[in-house]
Parts: sequence; structure tokens; C-alpha cells
Amino acid sequence: MAAVTQQRPRARPAHPSGPTFLTYTPNGKQLVTAGSNNVVRVYATGSDGEPTNLDDCQENNTAIAATNDFFLTGSEDGTVCMYSLDTYTYEKMLTRCTLPIRDIALSPDGQWAAVASDELIVKVINIADTYTVLYLRDLPRPAKHLSFDPSGSYIAASCADGIVYVYKLSTEEPDLVRKVDGLIRSLDVESESSSRAVWHPDGRAFAAPTATRDIQLVSSGDGERQRAFSGGHMGDVTALVWSPNGALLITSASDRKILLWDTKTQKILARYDYPSVINMAWHPTQNIVSFVTSDGELYIYEGFLQPDTFTLLQKPMQSSPFIRDPLAETSGNASKVLPNGVKDKPDARAKRRGTPDSLDDILGPELGDEDDFVSDDDGAGYLDGVNGFGKRSNGHLDSIDGIDNKRRATIHAWQPRLHQSFQPGSTPWRGNRKYLSLNLTGFVWTVDQDTHHTVTVEFYDHEFHRDFHFTDPYLYDKACLNENGTLFSCPPANGNPAMVFYRPHETWTTRADWRTQLPAGEDVTSISLSDSYIVVTTSTNYVRVFTLYGTPFRVYRQKSSPTVTCASWRDYILTMGNGTVGGDGSTKLLYNIENVKRDEVCQSEDIVALTEGAQVKSVFFSDNGDPCVYDSTGILLILQHWRSPGQARWVPVLDTKQLERLASGRKEETYWPVAVAQEKFHCIILKGGDQYPYFPKPLLSEFDFKIPCSNPTLPKDSEDSAVLESPKLEETFVRSSLMLSLLEDLISSTNATHSQRTELSRREIDVNKSLLQLLNVECREGEDRGMKALEIVGLMKDPSGKMVEAAGKVAGRYGRTVLQEKIGELAEKRLLGIEDEE
Repeated sequence: MAAVTQQRPRARPAHPSGPTFLTYTPNGKQLVTAGSNNVVRVYATGSDGEPTNLDDCQENNTAIAATNDFFLTGSEDGTVCMYSLDTYTYEKMLTRCTLPIRDIALSPDGQWAAVASDELIVKVINIADTYTVLYLRDLPRPAKHLSFDPSGSYIAASCADGIVYVYKLSTEEPDLVRKVDGLIRSLDVESESSSRAVWHPDGRAFAAPTATRDIQLVSSGDGERQRAFSGGHMGDVTALVWSPNGALLITSASDRKILLWDTKTQKILARYDYPSVINMAWHPTQNIVSFVTSDGELYIYEGFLQPDTFTLLQKPMQSSPFIRDPLAETSGNASKVLPNGVKDKPDARAKRRGTPDSLDDILGPELGDEDDFVSDDDGAGYLDGVNGFGKRSNGHLDSIDGIDNKRRATIHAWQPRLHQSFQPGSTPWRGNRKYLSLNLTGFVWTVDQDTHHTVTVEFYDHEFHRDFHFTDPYLYDKACLNENGTLFSCPPANGNPAMVFYRPHETWTTRADWRTQLPAGEDVTSISLSDSYIVVTTSTNYVRVFTLYGTPFRVYRQKSSPTVTCASWRDYILTMGNGTVGGDGSTKLLYNIENVKRDEVCQSEDIVALTEGAQVKSVFFSDNGDPCVYDSTGILLILQHWRSPGQARWVPVLDTKQLERLASGRKEETYWPVAVAQEKFHCIILKGGDQYPYFPKPLLSEFDFKIPCSNPTLPKDSEDSAVLESPKLEETFVRSSLMLSLLEDLISSTNATHSQRTELSRREIDVNKSLLQLLNVECREGEDRGMKALEIVGLMKDPSGKMVEAAGKVAGRYGRTVLQEKIGELAEKRLLGIEDEE
């Protein structure tokens, strides 16, 4: 890389010394410039003649933008005016502000103009109807620069306070979706230095100058910093522009340099020596770069790129340079999606593959697409099927199964929607970081350092465990953490097989950690760690069970496949996989639970009860050892009677969409599941549309169980107190009955401790107490509630008869003599043991 020595373009005196601006029309036919005088010049691309001058414009112009039909200018007098590029005449005033205009940005479709001034509100004005205006608010200081993303859905405003504000446009009021702090410098709005956020042509990221004179790329999806163009300039950056295909970036600075960067490698390809450059524009289709200086001079640099770099400009749309690119992590058959929704195939010459709905797939290939040609002169049907030797095949005959070949091709092209495998407690990559595990013990996270990873394990309780940190050359992508140790796994890479690594927290030997490699061609889909065993599910649908210190204990192939995930608790393991295809085209999610130590299957190929279209977000065991599932609709399910084969059922214990904190409708948040413990749902609250937790370490929140028994929105002005009290008491009864059932199952299958038996007695009392409170409400409401009141008494499980006796006293307190007599009769029947006989 060296300074460019090719012939320099001549400087064209366009405007007096001072701020000067330029822009190409989208079709590239014209270049428009404006400066501190009242003349706007329009240059025809490819012509060395004099430009067309518009002499009656405003003075002290501060911004310019253009479409193929018109251009807009903004000036210090606060006006934004519109001029025709057909007649070169003034058309109308678009808007007027009370303070000077600082920038104008046109939407890609040319229908909206965003206007920044020294006011604290940015106007987004409809070109056709100037009375239709959207406002970008929440700016503490004026916006210095504006830029639309390629889709026209987002606007990035570089504010004078040193923060980039990203707004999403809507039909009513634009929403502030992200603040990117610490990226740009805090600059005065009149400064020649730039803080503009410039969107990459693929729309997935934008670049902006930093305080260290680098160019930093920021992901538009999550606001995380990606690759940086660093070490180039010694002065403040004044302008930056992407090439039309995003493969190149040019930057100018006060160090009298223009730099050409390779987007993919972030390396400098060429240096150009030009002083005082303050604005640049890349021709939309040709190898031309134009720029203006603070002296009012214009340079039109034809043949800007030399032959060795011009090939980069001829490439199709290039991706934003992410540290960990989601597009690069997709399969080789996946196509890249460009901003306009067009998919960029790896081989543009490859024939488009048919979809189940495509006409080509339904009707079959056209004759013109075939290399071999056989004329069907006699109408004998030779073209119904012609083999490689030019002979007529049997394609004209009906198939044995009654399905014609074209229909069979359509059937074969259809694929069911599978539940994708995932690791519970793990998050996707966001920038160069991701969580490998999140639970009540602590969390494991990793940082991508390009050549290796760095893994950190932190605990909530530092009295029992000490945090540790290590360099990871194996690139672990999954982890499990508990009180005994940490389990890791890595995918196969560079010819090395997948590997599992276990590191115990404490041991009485010198070295107790171990690692094992999986057979070649086998990848890890999920892992789990309990107090007794390690479980690994793989891409070959194997379930591999190891002891805590690496002894292979069991290997078998899972019936439901492909595998989805796994979880474990003590001697029990739960595995999930894809089953049969349902009517909606999605596979049923099936699960298995077995006791590894006793080699007993508790549940085999049972269905995970999900609503249509729902996905499992996480699966784990509660602190009492009951399987739990949290799905994409915000429902927490717990598995009841799972130790009895064929008796298991999924019970909803919490609907997060019905939480009281969301009742006002003003909060929009979702929840990342962490654990279930002490009859509470422990989670991380996600706001601002986030789907996953991120750094810094998020705080844990907890919510009490609340089984959705009835509509939570009750009429507050109701005079019937039972309408207000009964739903709460009914939910308490159902929930306490469920908790009692789960504890009974646990005690019946394990060696119960004294504390567990005491807890069982307490829960039985809680169930009866909730029924007694319900009975009190019914008796208070009147004699006509007697039938329900008696039914409630019948639900009591009371071997001693004390609770039924208490129920009679409640009825007597409210003077319900008939009900009291009925309760007495019920008590007598129970005493004689004849209640069940009826």
C-alpha cells in the first residue's frame, strides 16, 4: 500500500471559501453542490462543460440532498427549499425552522425528508404533503447529522451531546429504539469534524468516527460494536462514504489524507493527498469519487480506483464486517438477504431451486431448459420422458402409487418445520460475547478474541466458590454450571472432533478435570450436568451418559429425532426431540424421562404440551426435581405425576403476560427464564425489544406462581365482594393442591426426611385452609350459595374431621342452618366411611 501517483483531477472553483456540500442524484446523472453563496451548481456526469447554475437560492447553505427529480437545500436562515432538476427552478419551501438548518436526509424512496436544525426536535416531512410531519424527540442537544438506513425504516441522528440516537419510523410517532453512547465525540454543530453515522449498504450496521480517529462499525440489530477501521488518520475525520456495494470505504480527515479501506479486512488499500476535504460522494454506479474542500473547490475524480482495487467495486453486495457474522454462521446453502429483500445466491449462475409454491416446481422443467432435444413429430409422447440415450422412457405411464411425477416432486420438496436444538441457559452471540450458562449458581460467559476465546465463570455465593477465568483455545460454545463443577463442550473444527470438558470445583486429588472427544462426524447439540451424571446429546441422535469423572455409563440412540435439548437432576435425565408432523406442518416435540441409576423409564415419547406455533425457550428441573418448561408465549409449565409412566401432564403455573406489572399496558417487556426455586419463577427482565440478556451482568427477578384460573381483569366497582375474593382464593386452592401433589410424588419415590414429612402436613393444611376461606366467602354472600358451599366442604381432605367441624362452625356463624345440617351429615358419612359408596 502506497500513496497514489496517478493523474490528479483538477480543482474546480465551485463556491467561495467556507462550508461546501455535494450530493449525487440516485441515478448518478447529476452532481449538485452548494456553499456559502446563493448559487447552487448542477454538474452533468461525464461532461467537462460548465455546470448549470441556479442563482436565486438562499445564502449560507448548510445542507443538500437530491433525488432524480429535485434537490433540497437548507440554510442558516432556517429554510429548506425544493428545486426542480428538470426546469432548474424553485418549486416550494418545504419547511422553516426558527434556528439554522444543520443537515437534510432523504429517504431511499424520496418521499420523506428529515431535517435537523439547532432546535431540539428533528422534523421528518412528507415531500408531497408538507403538512404531514413526524417528529424525532428526546434529543437533549441539537442533531448534527442525519442518515436513513437503506430500507428507510430507521434514522440515525448524531447528536451534539456525543450520542447516536436511532429511531424507528412509524405512521404516528417515531420510536427511539436505541442510544449508542461512547461512540462519537461531542462536537459543536458548526464543526468541520464529522460524527455522522453512515449506514452500510446492506443495512445491518452503520459506521461512525470515534474520538480516537478510528471508524467504528456498530450493529443496527443490537447496538454492539463490531469491526473497526483503525490506525489510519492522524487528524479528526471530516467525512466517510461507503462504496455502492459496501466493499470499500473512503474517509477524509484534517491530516490532509483521503484513505481507501477494504471493508472485509479493514486494511488501507490506498492513500490520497488532498487538504481541507470536508465532504465526499461516491458515484452510484461508476468508478468516480467527488469531494469538496473548505476552500469551496470541487474535485471530480474519475478512475478513482486503480485496476487492482476496481475489482472490489464490481463485486455484488458485500456484508458488513461483523466480528461474528450471523450470515457466515448459516449453512452453505443459505442465501444472504440484501436490504431490498433480494437473496444473493453464492453462485448467481446456478438455476433457481423450486419451492413448493413455485410454478416451475409444480409444472416441471421447461423443454427449453433441457440439453437433449427429441422432436415429438408423431405425438407418441416421446417427450413425456426421455432418457440419456434419446430413448423414450416409461415416464408416460401411471405410477404404481397413483401419484404423478410432478406431484411427487412437489411432495418431496416440502419439508416439515422442526424444533431446532438449543442449549438451556445459553444466549446467541451478540457482538463478540455470549452467555454459555445462566442459573442460580452463577453464570458462564465467553469473549471471542478472533484466535481464541476467553471464558469467565462467576458465582453468586463467593463464600463457597471462587470465580475463575481461563484462555480457551478449543472455542467452547456450550456450558453447564452447578455446585459441583462446570461442564463445557466445543464443536468440531479444523479437523478436530467435538469435545466435552468437565472441571470440578473441589477435589481431594491433584487433578480431577477431564475431557473426551466424540467420534468423528458427531457434533454436540446439548449438554446437562447433575449431581450424579453428565448427559450429552449429539447430531447423530445419540444420548451419551458419563459419570462425573468421565466414565462412559450409557450410550443409546434417542427415538425422537433430531434431538432438541436435554436436562438432568440427580439420577434423572430428560431428553427432547422432534416427533411426528402435526396438521400445521410442524413436528411434535416429544420428551423422555428416565432414571439412569435404576435403568427405569418414567415417561417415553410423551408430547410437550405447546400451543400451535410455540417454541420451547428453556427446559430445566426445579429445586425439588420437577421438570419445567418455559415457552415462547410466556407460559411456565411444570410436569405433574411424571414418575408414574403414562400419568404425566403439563400444568401452567405462571402466565407472564398476565402479570400485574403489565396490567397498565405501558410496559413492554419479556422474561428470560433462569430457574424455578421455592415456588418462584426466577428470570431476567428484558426491555426494549431485547430477546436475550446481555452485558453488564443482568439482575435476577422473581415472580410468585399464579396459575391462570380465570380472567385477571376484574371489575373494580363490583358490589359483589365474592367477585373480587373468590378468584384469588380459587387460584390459591388449585396452586396449593398442585404443590401438595408434587411433594407427595417426591416423598413416595424417595427416602423422605423428617422435614419433608413436616412440609407435607403443612401443605395439606394449606389446601384445607384455602377451601375454608372459600367457604367463608360463600356463606357470607347468602343462603343461595349453599350448594357451592357444600361442594367446597366435600373437597376437603380431612381424615381427622377437624376441618369439616370448622366448616360447620363457619356456616353457623352466618346463620346458615340448613347448610350446617348438611355439613353435619357429611361428617357422619365420613366417620362411617360410607361417603364414597354413594
